[in-house]
Amino acid sequence: MSSPYLSAQKIVKRFPGVIANNQVDFTVNRGEIHALLGENGAGKSTLMQILYGMYQMDSGKISIEGKQRHIHTSKDAIKAGIGMVHQEFMLVRRFSVVENIVLGMDSDGITGNLTRARERIRDLSKTHGLHVDPDQVIEHLPVGAQQRVEILKLLFREAQLLILDEPTAVLTPQETAALFQVLRHLAEQGHAIVIVTHKLHEIMSVSDRVTIMRDGCVVSALETRNSSENQLAKLMVGRDVSLRVTRSVRPRGKPILKISDLHVTDDRNQKAVTGIDITLHAGEVLGLAGVDGNGQSELAQALLNLRAIQSGQVKMADVDLTHRSPAEHHRNRLAYVPADRRHVGALMGLSIARNVILGSHGKYASQFGLLDEKKINRFAKELVRRFDVRPSDVDYMAGKLSGGNLQKILLGREIMRDPLAYVIEQPTRGLDVGAVEAVWREILSERDAGKAILLISAELEEILNLSDRIAVIYEGRIMGIVEAGDASIEKIGLMMAGVLPDSEAPEIRR
Repeated sequence: MSSPYLSAQKIVKRFPGVIANNQVDFTVNRGEIHALLGENGAGKSTLMQILYGMYQMDSGKISIEGKQRHIHTSKDAIKAGIGMVHQEFMLVRRFSVVENIVLGMDSDGITGNLTRARERIRDLSKTHGLHVDPDQVIEHLPVGAQQRVEILKLLFREAQLLILDEPTAVLTPQETAALFQVLRHLAEQGHAIVIVTHKLHEIMSVSDRVTIMRDGCVVSALETRNSSENQLAKLMVGRDVSLRVTRSVRPRGKPILKISDLHVTDDRNQKAVTGIDITLHAGEVLGLAGVDGNGQSELAQALLNLRAIQSGQVKMADVDLTHRSPAEHHRNRLAYVPADRRHVGALMGLSIARNVILGSHGKYASQFGLLDEKKINRFAKELVRRFDVRPSDVDYMAGKLSGGNLQKILLGREIMRDPLAYVIEQPTRGLDVGAVEAVWREILSERDAGKAILLISAELEEILNLSDRIAVIYEGRIMGIVEAGDASIEKIGLMMAGVLPDSEAPEIRR
């Protein structure tokens, strides 16, 4: 590693009622991959948005190669050599690669001439191993290629510091490995790279240094080779955290939820789910692995009749629920924990107490038809205590809760209804390791109590940790179902990309 490229000193940023960054020091060297780690709300995103000109710091100093710079806008950041790839890609899907890359740039001899721009993009692609056709339309590119376009866009603008926010959130393991090769090559060419991620194993595999933030402050900055996943987790949350789970081996119970030849369309009336057959048994977690956008959300919604089923059947304990209302699904003890906890799973303008009774209002009505506030508060306090929701005030607004605490409410609400089966979608997306540990513990506790759980997750580590069987979905079809003991990251990763390993192709079973 060579000299520092960026140095942020004593950065302070306040929002009403909170200090998001409190005297933060952060340095990135040329030639290094620097990981930024912290719980939700630790202040890491605020710091990156200050460096990229999206927020203005209240006090502090930013220096680029020893010279103080004032960054008021993203344009200032780009001029200073700083680029950022956001978790949600900033690409116009109907435009080509070259059109996206030159979009928004001041017209000059290169950007004003698409032919010359194409040549430069091809040169950058070849130099850095970013294999992208400049004339391809974005909507026709896989997610991994779209991310390469975002990186090319920064290199085209001559960015020296690249900030990547949760860069592997939507990638297969193979795409993640390819991305890390690209990042390592860029670092070797003298670029400075910051990755913001929750994935400790990725930090250990790709980063040179890691800075850990907690409660708006930097608690440690150390060389990755001198640390461990357990040490990083403890620094991040302030206590020991279990990063692995122990699943008891238990026989598969009777069939509970049966999905037969299911066909579902998406919002554009295109096929999203094509002929899916799955049987879920009591006392098992069946993990559904796949890159986002391969029909998982449409499947989950269809199982609760939140999305119309074109053909096929959903049966719960021999009761046909295919076209019955979501309320009837609940009455037949099928629970749903949606991926979008803030817009689908809860009402942000209501209290914790009101949110924990959503869907069960009838149980809390008095003889006069009014809600029994004492009964509601008693139940809410029991849930908050049992699932360690913080703060414990049941009158606290749900919209002010962290993602982890809101997820505890959604999961706890369904668990306390005592269902037979669950459809749980992306249960730990965006959560820190402490919250992940709590959610995993509850899921396995329900499995051990004999419940049937369909776990839909884009996090392969989560699937491998929790599942008894693993089904892989690709373009709306099940590629295969394998026993957890026979699964590997390589095999599942290939299946997530639509490839069956030649010598290890699993038998496709229900």
